[in-house]
Amino acid sequence: MTESVKIEVMKLIIGLGNPGLQHAKTRHNLGFIVIDAFLKDFSSSEQISWNEDKKFQSEVAEINWQPKKGQLEKVLLVKPLTYMNGSGLAVSSIVKFYKIDPSDIWIIHDEVDLPLGGMKIRFGGASAGHKGVESIIEHLGVDKFWRFRLGIGEQHEKIHDRKVKAIDDFVLGEFSEGEKGKAREIIKKATKAIEDALEEGLEKAMNRFNTK
Repeated sequence: MTESVKIEVMKLIIGLGNPGLQHAKTRHNLGFIVIDAFLKDFSSSEQISWNEDKKFQSEVAEINWQPKKGQLEKVLLVKPLTYMNGSGLAVSSIVKFYKIDPSDIWIIHDEVDLPLGGMKIRFGGASAGHKGVESIIEHLGVDKFWRFRLGIGEQHEKIHDRKVKAIDDFVLGEFSEGEKGKAREIIKKATKAIEDALEEGLEKAMNRFNTK
């Protein structure tokens, strides 16, 4: 039974964040928020929910994605429960168990270098200071996976000009009242980008959703 599951799982989509109610609505949990929204949209008629898997230190949901053109794909949705800085522990254990190629890994995460509402889908490259992505690169030993970088930064300020503690306080804070409209927009946009990438491929999703 295990062997057939290993063969069938084709995509690994991981939302990054921190577990616990105190972190649930923070900017740094945008990856969790988006992947929750994606699963909610997908499972509205199928009643698929998150299950905690202690072996993988994650919440996991498995879905079948049938594109209009092409073969049925198994997709594993994951929310690591290791806290952001330990995300690579969970991701590497899942990748090793299911023998998933790095190019089939999609990481959904917040990005302070992009203004709130901006989005960039990209393949490979450095972590740009994101501790969760940094941990995944370190544990996988490669950077050749996909990232959906979701902007949480401020339009007119270079966030990295701030001190480290100020950046930490910013990403671990909740969206302000003035930001909530754009936050809702990026959640909806990112969810649609994941759907379109599964349906038509990542290149088309990049052309459609990447902001300049």
